Amino acid sequence: MIVTPGHLTQRAEFYRQLAQLTAAGLGVIRALEQISQHPPGRSFRKPLRHSLEELAKGKTFTDSLRHADWLPEFDLSLIEAGERSGRIDSCFRVLADYYDNRAALAKQMISQLIYPAFLIHFAALIFIVVLPYAFSEFSKSLTVLVCEAVLALAPAYLITAFIIYANQARHGEKWRAALEKSLNWVPLLGTARRSLALSRLAMALEALVSAGVGVVEAWDFAAVASNSPALRQAVAAWKPQFDAGRTPAELVHSSRIFPETFTNLYHSGEISGKLDETLRRLHVYYQEEGTHKFQLLAQWVPRAIYILVALLIAYEIVQAWNHLYGPNSELGHLVNGQF
Repeated sequence: MIVTPGHLTQRAEFYRQLAQLTAAGLGVIRALEQISQHPPGRSFRKPLRHSLEELAKGKTFTDSLRHADWLPEFDLSLIEAGERSGRIDSCFRVLADYYDNRAALAKQMISQLIYPAFLIHFAALIFIVVLPYAFSEFSKSLTVLVCEAVLALAPAYLITAFIIYANQARHGEKWRAALEKSLNWVPLLGTARRSLALSRLAMALEALVSAGVGVVEAWDFAAVASNSPALRQAVAAWKPQFDAGRTPAELVHSSRIFPETFTNLYHSGEISGKLDETLRRLHVYYQEEGTHKFQLLAQWVPRAIYILVALLIAYEIVQAWNHLYGPNSELGHLVNGQF
């Protein structure tokens, strides 16, 4: 249910070992056998054994991993693109870097959210339980006040649970498409996700084109590897236009989903005959842009929550002061009566 930074780090280490072993000349079967002896985590043992059994039956590497049902579709699509292009070690390195970045961002986000989370619970304890219990002349029992504090915190827990559930990788295409559309409106997050999707698409497309895969098939696989339902749907609608003789550069230019930078560079790369170099530059450019925006998001989301919690605490302090010393309090009536 919850993917922790530790899980992401283990996944990155798994792909890093695969990249090193396959780049050294070992086949994927020998590489999996070696990793299964000393896996990054105990949870890897069973799916690795299952994948090796499927490989022994004659299945491809991607099919064996898919049959084990333990990797996200994004990973499988990128691995299949690498397997078809003969550059599977490069895809493993990309996946290792991808999960390393995700783990680092998750650690940064969690470490900066610890203090705001503590403040939320501390404020609920003080302003919903302690102060009412101390100054209400015991009109409410401690159990009732604790229940009120739990109910006050329940929306935050429900929102957190929904975010975790919504971002699970095993949801269907319609769910992920709806989630992508909704997140596109979130500042920084939407543009960061789009940048990383374009980076993955450019990387997969470059690997496939360089390996001599047909342009129509290469675009189909690259769109799947992008892990973006919007890109998949846009590219899937191109097939009749491909058959009519239109070039990818023309279709990219006519599609609103691709930004101007991607469109111009892809067009120049196609005309100059250096499409592979252009796609490599696009991969690096959008990878850096997306990572930078995610880092900004990881910095400012905890700060925004901290500011919101501080404002709520200040409001509750003012309310408590008015209750104790304001003009409508018993102390206020007593002071006004003396004068």
